[in-house]
Amino acid sequence: MTDRVVVGGALCHQGRLLAARRSAPPELAGRWELPGGKAEPGESGPEALVRELREELGVEAEPVERIPGEWPLRPGLVLHVWTARLLSGEPAPLEDHDELRWLGPGELDAVDWLDQDRPAVAEVGRRMRAGRIEQSGRAGGHAGSRGGA
Repeated sequence: MTDRVVVGGALCHQGRLLAARRSAPPELAGRWELPGGKAEPGESGPEALVRELREELGVEAEPVERIPGEWPLRPGLVLHVWTARLLSGEPAPLEDHDELRWLGPGELDAVDWLDQDRPAVAEVGRRMRAGRIEQSGRAGGHAGSRGGA
């Protein structure tokens, strides 16, 4: 049986990465993650990411590049992470989150990331420090969610 993909978005804007604090389920509450959620049947990873960021944060985003690797979440679910550019909107914690934060490359260790997000966050941090993450100045804001993961 093939694992179902959960997409995570490394949403970057003005040199910062968006972190989302989980409010549910109880075993994940208070920990931080990259926003996103489960891909629907027939939906590509980038399509799922655009939909999930719209539903969970109320923003329009553009997937840019997949971070190499995949991380098991629980039996039958695997996490794939994409970098994404904020196109429009002000991120708000609409589903499964109670707080959002924009973190610079030197601040990524300031929150308690979910274990499966840590490798992707570390890679995004390396890319940010190397100037390899594309930035957009078209939208502003303060800080996302991976509902159903």
